[in-house]
Amino acid sequence: MEREISGLLRQIARKDVIEIGPSAALGRMAALAHVAEHYGFEYGRTHRTGHKKQLALVEMYRDPRPVARAREAATIAAYPQAGNGGAVPGMQQGSFRPLPGAVDDVARVKDRIMFDALSSHAADGGRKLAGYGMCVVLTLVLLMSGKPLVALAGGGVLAAFLAGAFKLNDIRRQRIARRLTDAGFVPVRDERGRQSFLRPGQQLPGHANPFAP
Repeated sequence: MEREISGLLRQIARKDVIEIGPSAALGRMAALAHVAEHYGFEYGRTHRTGHKKQLALVEMYRDPRPVARAREAATIAAYPQAGNGGAVPGMQQGSFRPLPGAVDDVARVKDRIMFDALSSHAADGGRKLAGYGMCVVLTLVLLMSGKPLVALAGGGVLAAFLAGAFKLNDIRRQRIARRLTDAGFVPVRDERGRQSFLRPGQQLPGHANPFAP
């Protein structure tokens, strides 16, 4: 834990845009993102990366508003040994388990990460094309082997499995969207049409001030 917190704090000290990950441990990434929020950073977006896009990478942006800068100063004063074995804001001592008062906040960060990660899969037309392409290849191979009934059955089963997986992905995104909306987050779309959820008053990250009201 200390190594990850130390790395996070080094980024915070030097950069206006920080990255958490890449990793498949979304709960740990959400905890780190919550810690970064205490230092005046705001969640931006999660991207899929790595082999077969199995890992997530979180981007966070420094919030230039005075209230965020005051929050950072207060955190630095209250947690002078964070990253050096001392207490970390929002987390139980020596772990990434959130304190009782931070459980809901960390859960909502995890929801935002998961929503973006699932949306990346949903928007990946190449993944769907490859999946259904496998159905066609399987069917053709079995047809060439002289097994037409097996070919139709095998291709149909695989296509049904893929369709179910894509549908399940959509259902999970809808459930997360409802939780975020119920928590007060605002659904928005960027210039590419990708949906995400922002806090009230927050704007999509960009080259200008992304958090100005």
